[in-house]
Amino acid sequence: MIVRMNLIYRDAGHANSGVGPVAIRGTARIGRKTKELVKRLQPNEIAVIDHQDIDELACQSLLDARVKAVVNVRQSISGRYPNVGPQRLCEAGVYILDEVGPPAMELLKDGDEIEIRGNLLLKGGKVVAVGRVLDKKTAEKKLAETRSRVAELLDDFVQNTLDYARLEKDLILGKFAVPDIGTSIKGRHVLVVVRGRDYREDLMAIRSYIDEVKPVLIGVDGGADALVELGYRPDIIVGDMDSISDETLKIGSELVVHAYPDGRAPGLARVRSLGLSAKVFPAPGTSEDIAMLLAYEKGAELIVAVGTHSNMIDFLEKGRPGMASTFLVRLKVGPILVDAKGVNKLYKGRMHASYLFEVAIGALIPLAIIMLVSDTTKQFLRLLLMKVKVVLGLL
Repeated sequence: MIVRMNLIYRDAGHANSGVGPVAIRGTARIGRKTKELVKRLQPNEIAVIDHQDIDELACQSLLDARVKAVVNVRQSISGRYPNVGPQRLCEAGVYILDEVGPPAMELLKDGDEIEIRGNLLLKGGKVVAVGRVLDKKTAEKKLAETRSRVAELLDDFVQNTLDYARLEKDLILGKFAVPDIGTSIKGRHVLVVVRGRDYREDLMAIRSYIDEVKPVLIGVDGGADALVELGYRPDIIVGDMDSISDETLKIGSELVVHAYPDGRAPGLARVRSLGLSAKVFPAPGTSEDIAMLLAYEKGAELIVAVGTHSNMIDFLEKGRPGMASTFLVRLKVGPILVDAKGVNKLYKGRMHASYLFEVAIGALIPLAIIMLVSDTTKQFLRLLLMKVKVVLGLL
């Protein structure tokens, strides 16, 4: 066993001046869905996940939780598409132990104290799994190999999109009835918030728009939590109801559960378990698609979208081979759709000293005018002038 462990250490490539790998110890926080795990993850804990191809949103969630290390039972970069999540984790100094295998989750319990030594996963000093260390250099190499296949990926993606578009065209042809809702949308702006890449930053960038225009707020699953975090209450929550907190579901928003075209609505059971009621919207496609369609069919003047998925990488990260429904819905609502994705990067103004000086001067001008035209101010200035003359012996 000692010989085997030495061989493993050498392959791991993380020797510390020839004395073996550096040990990383911490509390294991275990979850098969990363988006749910991060809600329980505490700073400096070790995330044990089951996540093939860690996407950028999952990466950011792990970084926000200040994860110490990531143990993945699957491949963080499989080569299926160029996902940059693992590379960003490595750049942030997060240790990644990959491909430890599904049995590792059965051998660990949430809250166990574990140790990572090279490519070994240990509990109580005993090896429970052997994986592969994914460092920055390895991640960059894998990404480079995957990017060389982008043309092939795009060809398959476009073909799948077109194939499914033929099957899902009824979505925009009125074959699926849009449910009646109590929220008035006709003639108003509607903000649709999805928990997608940079959604927080984009929301912050348009806060003044939200406060001034007061659009109808539609949160799509976890997008509703994002609105609540910023102090807003969604008017409508749309989705499968699988990635939204109980607290947000209970705040009094109108609920619309996305169901399969045949009427099955797994999310409805969760809503009812909380003692709440909801409308059901049976339709193909994604929940963000039906949220936009709902706003459009109810007469929205403008639809502003934040965090939505709109390109090949977005959809491959969601495990979807195409974007037929999104393509169709955007064709229909396009004339009134404004996509705020990435708006936070459009312009970032900086405060210059000259701006402060100009503001100060601008504020002083009306004050000076008031002082000059006020009788009380004139008398005060005359008295002040006379006192100065007395002090100087001029009177």
